[in-house]
Amino acid sequence: MKAPNRPTSRSDLFWSFSRLALQGFGGVVAVVQREMVEKKQWLTREEFVEEWAVAQILPGPNVVNLSLMIGDRYFGIPGALAALAGMLTFPLMIVLALVAAFSGVSDLAPVQAALRGMGAVSAGLITATGLKLLSALKQNPLGVRICWLFAAASFVAIGVLRWPLAWVLFGIGGVACVLAYRAIVRIHHRAAHGGAP
Repeated sequence: MKAPNRPTSRSDLFWSFSRLALQGFGGVVAVVQREMVEKKQWLTREEFVEEWAVAQILPGPNVVNLSLMIGDRYFGIPGALAALAGMLTFPLMIVLALVAAFSGVSDLAPVQAALRGMGAVSAGLITATGLKLLSALKQNPLGVRICWLFAAASFVAIGVLRWPLAWVLFGIGGVACVLAYRAIVRIHHRAAHGGAP
């Protein structure tokens, strides 16, 4: 299933990602999902989950990786650069202004408390988005149970055993990729031979 809409131009990409970046203080995944899937409909929920998964494992900020992937999908390298410029231009200006203003008050207790509160809000936004995207697992070729098994294994490996992220990505993630590839091949094989996918 393909997304019904697409960006109309590279400037559309630039301004869309600029607006997105200016909304996404601390919890940008929630904003990206709402804008790209629900409002603009440039990606289906399943496409978003797949692209977000790739963006997560690439080096660098995941939302920047996602903007590059979406820009490239529609307009190639120029689109990727337009989306990247949209993600970075205005936030960079704001951050530079905040650094200049914040340097004199960063050690004050109320400022430290405000920053801790913002961290809690960000965690809540990320959790809410993850819960909203759970329905996309129904379309996953591995099935919901296997997906939950991999999610639990990743949580235990990182949260309990404190394994390095690279081990989890290449270990558990590698096994998940191989199993998903085999499931997709089986589905296509059955479909090519007249069976129900």
